[in-house]
Amino acid sequence: VRYRQGAQVTSHLGLMVIFSLFVSVVFAVLTRDDPREQIAFGARLFGGFVGAGIVIGWLLYPLPL
Repeated sequence: VRYRQGAQVTSHLGLMVIFSLFVSVVFAVLTRDDPREQIAFGARLFGGFVGAGIVIGWLLYPLPL
């Protein structure tokens, strides 16, 4: 990995949010036809992905490695 000038997202939370955004957009466009439904479904998916990631992270936090 090379060093680059400018802002970089290197935290797990930031990368999860970016991944969730892209996956939600693709799923919403592929599964819904109406733009209003796409936005609503994409927002629900995005919230679900991020929320589930945070909840699972907190549940797994006390487990030893």
